Amino acid sequence: MFDIPTRPTCVHHFVEENAEALQNAALVLGGRPWLKRLQCLFETLWTESSLHGRVGREVSALHDLLSLKHVHDPSRPEASYYADLDPASPHVEEISLLANDLREAFEEACADQSSCGDHEEGGN
Repeated sequence: MFDIPTRPTCVHHFVEENAEALQNAALVLGGRPWLKRLQCLFETLWTESSLHGRVGREVSALHDLLSLKHVHDPSRPEASYYADLDPASPHVEEISLLANDLREAFEEACADQSSCGDHEEGGN
């Protein structure tokens, strides 16, 4: 469980329940750099309950990755990773569900925390 002094958010619970699937998705869509970035986010979430600042931006960036926001930008590494993925693969549907569930968890957590407004659009 989490080693945080206050109640975990919906995002914390989502991450705990979907850690393996999130790591697989990060590896498929962003390679080892994104896997490492996600694991750093996990470590931060294990000790912090707030989704403000950098943590919120990282959750937002994770959502961008899962929602395929940057796959059409050839200057981004996500484009080449996505190009290697079969659109008919069951991974694509699972990733889409993860993106939707993460967005819902983040929105609910931000409502509970009275705003996580420190995250920027596309916050990489």
